[in-house]
Amino acid sequence: MTQLTIDNKIYACAPEETVLDALLRAEVEMSYACKKGTCHSCMVRSIGDNPPEAAQKGLKDTQKKQNYFLACLCNPEQDMQIRLPEQSELYSQGKVVENSMLNRNTLLLKVRCQDIQEYFAGQFVNLQRADGLTRSYSIANTPQESGILEFHIRALVDGQFSSWLHNDIKIGDTIAISEPQGHCFYIPERADEDLVLIGTGTGLAPLVGILHDALENGHTGSISLFHGSSVLEDLYRVNEMREVAKKHANFSYFPCISGATVPDGFVAGRADAVALENRSEWKKIRLFLCGHPDMVNNMKMEGFLKGVAMDDIYTDAFEIATK
Repeated sequence: MTQLTIDNKIYACAPEETVLDALLRAEVEMSYACKKGTCHSCMVRSIGDNPPEAAQKGLKDTQKKQNYFLACLCNPEQDMQIRLPEQSELYSQGKVVENSMLNRNTLLLKVRCQDIQEYFAGQFVNLQRADGLTRSYSIANTPQESGILEFHIRALVDGQFSSWLHNDIKIGDTIAISEPQGHCFYIPERADEDLVLIGTGTGLAPLVGILHDALENGHTGSISLFHGSSVLEDLYRVNEMREVAKKHANFSYFPCISGATVPDGFVAGRADAVALENRSEWKKIRLFLCGHPDMVNNMKMEGFLKGVAMDDIYTDAFEIATK
């Protein structure tokens, strides 16, 4: 008999019983459907110990890395601590240590939060104001001993949260930060495969983190970054990316402008279109898409049709909150 701990409550799991069956028997409310590992409705997360390998069948590498597993396929080999997706988010308090402008409408926000040490560059967190207003932002840096998290915040017209960050928050202020979430990040395995990173606007934030994570882990395959905007003024960190490209022979950077005026040294066209024109071979690569939802969805389909395995397409579409 093994024990399953969820939010400080302990449930017994009988021999040959799956985690899903044990929790349903205990009348724990959780999602499930097929009970065969196909629908992924019962995906939960093991805290601390790795779940049995068989319980991770069919999951993405990034999900496996975070100890997600399917409750219907899991026969526990030891006591387990589990977090259900329905559980309320846990928030930590962070302190603002830097707020400066990256370009005319994008804020660089750095927050020190020692309580959040385990995350991957490219994941996102929810930032929460004291009145409960909450927005999601991607992490733009790899884990730091200092506990600093970096975000790129674009000012939105009538955006309550972005306006507050741009106009009111100051160095030394505190802000609530949720636990990291999401599956758009780099996995060190298969280091010889090519990476294609395509982003628009502040979609550069997670891609910069993924790029540095790959380089720090000694990635040997080629890495191509296509960052696009309609005008030059909305691009940022151009010089920094060019310097990285000079230092790393396997990294290529394409600053793309889709508007009418394209200065020397920049590429004319949308970032996704430029990527499609630039690359002929799309099989056995990992494709990362971040930014405007239309670009992300369209390029996801284009990549799949050109031979990218769906499990190797990682996305972070920036949906704009209306409330």
